[in-house]
Amino acid sequence: MIRVLLAEDQGMMRGALALLLGLEDDIEVVAQVASGDDVVTAALETLPDVALLDIEMPGRSGLDAAAALRERLPACRVVILTTFGRPGYLRRAMEAGAYGFLVKDGPVEELATSIRRVLGGERVIDPALAAAALSSGPSPLTDRERDVLAAAADGSTIADIALRLHLSESTVRNYLSSSIGKTGTRNRIEAARTARHNGWL
Repeated sequence: MIRVLLAEDQGMMRGALALLLGLEDDIEVVAQVASGDDVVTAALETLPDVALLDIEMPGRSGLDAAAALRERLPACRVVILTTFGRPGYLRRAMEAGAYGFLVKDGPVEELATSIRRVLGGERVIDPALAAAALSSGPSPLTDRERDVLAAAADGSTIADIALRLHLSESTVRNYLSSSIGKTGTRNRIEAARTARHNGWL
């Protein structure tokens, strides 16, 4: 049996996926979590072969959880399953060690087949998304610019961001200015929106 961990914050979607995958003769869902913070703990308890991770969840993102799984449980293969088919997310997922990247509107048979292929050592990527990722290029933002821009996205003040990230206010201003320039936008709100749309945040 292929042991699967399922991380999805929407209860109905999580339940439906677990039910559908459970109908497969060779797949068993051994853990279900609703938060990115619970992924590693559940994985260490149940030792799944494959972890299906949503990207946007409460707490740690699926991309961060994938990177943590690679470090703590390298035998577990990660497949990102998301509504948000953004090229930047695909690049970040691959950098985090994911073996698969699929969008949720695909057929469940394809998901089961992808789980089997990933366990066999293949990489499985949504073809349209792969083409888009190749044409869009990598994120122009550094890790620190991304952190500062993400912190600014909720409208936090410079002082709040500086306190939260343990930076000086002038350093925060510099990172925001650089991010605005690199995204070709007029202000930090537009920069954050553009970066999120491209999957860079």
